[in-house]
Formats: sequence, C-alpha cells, structure tokens
Amino acid sequence: MADIKKNILTYAGLKSLEDELQNLKVVKRKEVAEKIKEAREQGDLSENAEYDAAKDEQRDIETRIDEIEKLLKNAEVVVEDEIDLDKINIGCKVKVYDMEYKEEIEFRLVGSTEANSLQNKISNESPVGKALLGKKQGDIVEVETQVGIVRYRIDEIQRAESVDSVSKK
Repeated sequence: MADIKKNILTYAGLKSLEDELQNLKVVKRKEVAEKIKEAREQGDLSENAEYDAAKDEQRDIETRIDEIEKLLKNAEVVVEDEIDLDKINIGCKVKVYDMEYKEEIEFRLVGSTEANSLQNKISNESPVGKALLGKKQGDIVEVETQVGIVRYRIDEIQRAESVDSVSKK
C-alpha cells in the first residue's frame, strides 16, 4: 500500500479548515438544496438553467467537503508552542534579508495546504521553504528559483503567534 501523505497544518490552518467544513455542511448545503427546490418548482428541468447551476454548485460543495475531510483525516498539526527556535521549522516566522535587493522579507513557514504567497505563507515543500528548513539565525541560504539563484541571510527566527497561545493568556 502506498504511503499516505501527511498534511502538515498549523493550529490556525486546522481551525480554518474545520470552520470551512462546518460552513459547507451546515449553511451551504442548505442554501443549495433550497435553490434546487425552487428550480424544480419552475417545471421542465431539461431547459432549466437555474437547476443546472444549482446542481453544479451542489457538486462543487460536495467535492470541497470531500477534499477537506481527506485533508483533516491525514492532518498532522504542528504545536507551535513547542517549536525549537534555534533552527527554522514549520510554524516559524522567519525574517530574512534578500542580499541582491537589499530588503528584509518576512516568511511564515507552513505546510503545503496552508501556503499563500500573498500572505507570505510559504510551503515547506517550496524551493525557498526547503532551503530554509533546519537553518539557523545568521546562516546564508541560496535558493534556486525560476529567476535564478536568490541569496538570503537569516536575521530572525520567531514563533508565529498561535491561536492556542493567545487563548491561554
């Protein structure tokens, strides 16, 4: 049997997926069922665009529910409060200095499920993420990217504020 890939999540990522799943099951399913009911009441389903659109939406919702349930089934949650801050790990916030562009950049290293470049959340599986994993403050890393070799100096490693640690205060 093939190894099942673990989906590495931070606590915030886990909570976000659980909230989305709850919303899809409780709210969105009910909304789309109502749309289907209203479209059926209009008569002939063979030429009913509203019915077809509602059925497509229903299929999309069920597909997303299935995806989230599979992600959660194989989830491995990183306990951010227990991260060793001597080296970069998933769940860390990292400040690096781009040696070519002479600017500081902040990344949050997350599992691939949570990655979002617009929020500077980079995947542990991305080229930059792989290069940073296990490195220490002061290290220089070279990353091969689509635009060539990028060099970063690691200036700071900190624990990303987790939802759990906020609620304990």
